[in-house]
Amino acid sequence: MDRTTAFRDEFVQNTHYRLDQNLRMVTISLNKVSEEQVWQKPNASLNSIGNLILHICGNMTQYGIASLLEIEDSRDRDNEFFSEGRYAKVALLQMLSDTVDRVKESVASISISRMLKHQEVQGYDLSGIGNIIHLVEHFSYHTGQIAFWVKLLNDEQLGFYDGIDLNAKNKP
Repeated sequence: MDRTTAFRDEFVQNTHYRLDQNLRMVTISLNKVSEEQVWQKPNASLNSIGNLILHICGNMTQYGIASLLEIEDSRDRDNEFFSEGRYAKVALLQMLSDTVDRVKESVASISISRMLKHQEVQGYDLSGIGNIIHLVEHFSYHTGQIAFWVKLLNDEQLGFYDGIDLNAKNKP
């Protein structure tokens, strides 16, 4: 295997890992709140957990599917923030899981040349790699918001890293 292919494969593997980790954390968080809390907003300037999940799905679909596969972008971003209470927790989690699976398939299927090709997405000129980095960091950002909101609602730790020694030192 040449170095370029090895780099691509490692990048795809790490992208999948990060998407799976964020999905795991959102799942844990969602399982700790009620149906009502999913759509509760802390104030008028902030979003509910449900709206954040819809927003994550919309962003990942735009950046990780439509753009990477160069298919029609049918995202309705504004609707992600106005869909209050339309979905139950189980439906939101299924939608997020399905979106993550489709993005992982998309990322795994594109060529090295598509990873390097630039395209305008949401007003930004990004390569395929840029799209992938954006969708992973965007998912992570909102995963943190969801976790914070659940911790605030329940006053409890979420246990994301139970069983892992986070004080372990790096090994050469």
